[in-house]
Amino acid sequence: MPDFKKFFKKTSVSQTEEQAPEVPKGLWVKCPKCSEMVYKEDVVENHYVCPKCGGYFRIKAKTRMRMVMDPHSFEEWFTGIENSNPLNYPGYPEKVKELQEKTHLDEAVRIGLASIDGQPVVIGALDARFLMASMGYVVGEKITRAFEEATKRRLPVVLFCCSGGARMQEGMVSLMQMAKTSAAIREHSKAGLFYLSVLTDPTTGGVTASFAMLGDIILAEPGALIGFAGPRVIQQTIGQKLPEGFQRAEFLLEHGMIDGIVAREDLKSTISNLLRLHTTQVEYGSFPDEWPGRQSFTKKKSRKPKPQMSAWERVQTARSAKRPVALDYISILFSDFMELHGDRGFRDDGAVIGGVAYLDGQPVTVIGIQKGRSTKENLIRNFGMPSPEGYRKALRLMKQAEKFGRPIITFIDTPGAFCGIEAEERGQGEAIARNLLEMSDMKVPILAIVIGEGGSGGALALGVGNEVWMMENATYTILSPEGFASILWKDSKRADEAAEVMKVTAAQLKELGIIERVIPEEYPVCEDNLEEIGEYLKIQIKRFLRKQDGKTAEQFATERYERFRRM
Repeated sequence: MPDFKKFFKKTSVSQTEEQAPEVPKGLWVKCPKCSEMVYKEDVVENHYVCPKCGGYFRIKAKTRMRMVMDPHSFEEWFTGIENSNPLNYPGYPEKVKELQEKTHLDEAVRIGLASIDGQPVVIGALDARFLMASMGYVVGEKITRAFEEATKRRLPVVLFCCSGGARMQEGMVSLMQMAKTSAAIREHSKAGLFYLSVLTDPTTGGVTASFAMLGDIILAEPGALIGFAGPRVIQQTIGQKLPEGFQRAEFLLEHGMIDGIVAREDLKSTISNLLRLHTTQVEYGSFPDEWPGRQSFTKKKSRKPKPQMSAWERVQTARSAKRPVALDYISILFSDFMELHGDRGFRDDGAVIGGVAYLDGQPVTVIGIQKGRSTKENLIRNFGMPSPEGYRKALRLMKQAEKFGRPIITFIDTPGAFCGIEAEERGQGEAIARNLLEMSDMKVPILAIVIGEGGSGGALALGVGNEVWMMENATYTILSPEGFASILWKDSKRADEAAEVMKVTAAQLKELGIIERVIPEEYPVCEDNLEEIGEYLKIQIKRFLRKQDGKTAEQFATERYERFRRM
């Protein structure tokens, strides 16, 4: 399988708005980024990417679709829809006819039925050669009919978006296509069907403000210009110099608006895997009968007896920089993990990671609070303290899991939610409360695992599970022992004493009925023994999922409600 992690790394490829919409004819072509002359053959072989600088050429809709579809699988739909001239705009019908003859397109979008690695899909692509792929009546009608037909046939939709926005020559008729296409997408979504949007250069205006940004998952090509108002319009309106890279794909990834950036050469494999993840229907716990791996832990004679640890020692162990972090557990337990980014509102919070993966063939959504190992990593991860946008990203991914019937597994390791000024300004309390509210009613099974620190409401925001487990040396606390001692005893130095009083350990919390299972650590989990602990943990997760088989969606929510009602 390809390494999907590389697909979502930020890149620094840029491209000007004014470049030609496709590779010109001839032996040599000019790169849109570096302006160097390169062999056209080399460009084509390199997926229309400059072999010298990595600059992306704009390509035809036909070419783009051919790159990802199975050969000879495309059946074009909805050709011959008659255009209109609602404004009686001079020369508009003639211009449309001229472009039809020149491009061999009937309009700015091609739509139809195809297969990708044998998986049926409704696929479409906009073509910038046709009035900059602007959206008029025909474009809107084609896309609307595509989603309606996909809903009838219960098929996923993949759209390659590219547009200058609304078609000015059609006035308000063009604007209405935004609402029409969005409504069709809503019906497709209500049917539990998958929509993947791929943003290419440029995607702007009314297209950005409608179907382009409504995908269950939104990907973008490197360096693609994506925005509502174009850079020139913004600059002329507000009179300010825009920051470098403004409205590029990398900018949108950083600001939480898209799930990932995918190189053109990797698009087919990425799309294929996403289709499998979102169309594979298996029963919960549908695993092989024979499960290889560790059923229990047995002490090795060469090892010393397991030491007895105080509550304070377990607090210190849970905080240790040597303990595995969420991504370590994800990498050892799951396959084909694809990280998804952003809260769709403000930014991508590095303290919360999440995405889709397989647990021995079972599609799952995994979410974790991620600490860093080095100072540099901890600055990126904010020392494992999520901001509001981190919790909102987690909730977005959980709602997505609910739509597609995927179980949710969370990994909790945080000293607590970030308490900075910015977090308060963006509604930290509301974000946590919203997660508690929505998780309580999720119609899929949720398993929450505390792998390190479980600090206060910041941990609970990912901890509303049908079952909650803890690693043996993890802790789960109302606040830090230092904070407890400071508030109640006015002496933070009594933190070790506070840890005993607070009952923060896994064994104590299981006795209280706060958690269901303690994951044994023969010795504190670390890189050296993570694999064997991972084997045991995987078996227990599989058993948890097998217990969910046959339950209704309402049962998951009811059982979760009753679990916390007993507390």
